Amino acid sequence: MAADVLHLTGPVLVGPHEEVEQAWVVGGRLTFERPTAAGHDVVRIDGHVLPGLVDAHCHVGLDAHGAVDDDTTRAQAETDRAAGTLLVRDAGSPADTRWIDDAPDLPRIIRAGRHIARTRRYIRNFAHEIEPEQLVTQVRAEAQAGDGWVKLVGDWIDRDTGDLAPCWPADVLQAAMAAAHELGARVTAHCFSEDSLPDLIDAGIDCIEHATGLTDETIEAAAERGVAIVPTLVNIATFPTIADSAEAKFPVYARHMRDLHARRYDTVRAAFEEGVMVFCGTDAGGSLPHGLAAQEVAELHRAGLPRLDALAAATWTAREWLGRPALTEGASADLVVYPADPREDLGVLADPGAVVLRGRRW
Repeated sequence: MAADVLHLTGPVLVGPHEEVEQAWVVGGRLTFERPTAAGHDVVRIDGHVLPGLVDAHCHVGLDAHGAVDDDTTRAQAETDRAAGTLLVRDAGSPADTRWIDDAPDLPRIIRAGRHIARTRRYIRNFAHEIEPEQLVTQVRAEAQAGDGWVKLVGDWIDRDTGDLAPCWPADVLQAAMAAAHELGARVTAHCFSEDSLPDLIDAGIDCIEHATGLTDETIEAAAERGVAIVPTLVNIATFPTIADSAEAKFPVYARHMRDLHARRYDTVRAAFEEGVMVFCGTDAGGSLPHGLAAQEVAELHRAGLPRLDALAAATWTAREWLGRPALTEGASADLVVYPADPREDLGVLADPGAVVLRGRRW
């Protein structure tokens, strides 16, 4: 239930290495100054306070078959909220979810418009399917439709070669990236394979989703250019199943997917150690359920990120990267409270004690 004042007894983890003893929520906003409680109900919440978790690769309004109705969309968003995920970068969806912006009980969404893919080179009903000569125009449209992001499909299985292959010529990527940046949008791309990455990085890509095909050379290039990755390791865990289903028709592709899966942790660890920014994303909403951010943080740690860096990838640094506040004076009170310190035990993230969104406890 809503209360006039929430008293967060803390510790309040305002940064990876910074905490304060307590904070309050007044009128939906966070404050570190003790308010005058006269005339107000005060509800005390004990525990370790973190910014609401971030899922930087999620699909609200989408399932394995395409766009879903509003009731299903709401259920997806509520599942994320219950798990403590209060900020989502929606990495492509065919559904119009703008109505969520006016729903005070649902997580905040940063949209990337709809996926942009080559014709018959992505999952049916997900993307705008176009040819290279249309890419710049479509990127401009999605940059204006989204919230500062555009999502490309960088590679997919090529039925002629029977393996993953890049979707776009290098010169077209250069022009499309420039068009997005002119409109103030950042660009990210779905990439499984090795071959699509050099052209995307050279063209000025801002982020790579999945990034299983990173090599020593493209890791170095990504680090030099400030390209982030969102590995979606909980999704990469499905690669063996995908390979099994494709084995009979596309055996080369199946072997490739198994190899990418086998070295997934080594790839993420090498990127992190080179200085590539790594963020938490689950790829929920296609074949995966929502509410998996805690599992993805655990996977990032398993891949080699130190515990605090894995936690930051879903909290403080993720919010900074996306341009959204964490636990700062006057910010909207979007936070999660845990019974123990997740800096010491990431397993704590799986069971939040309290979720506060826009100042209201859920």
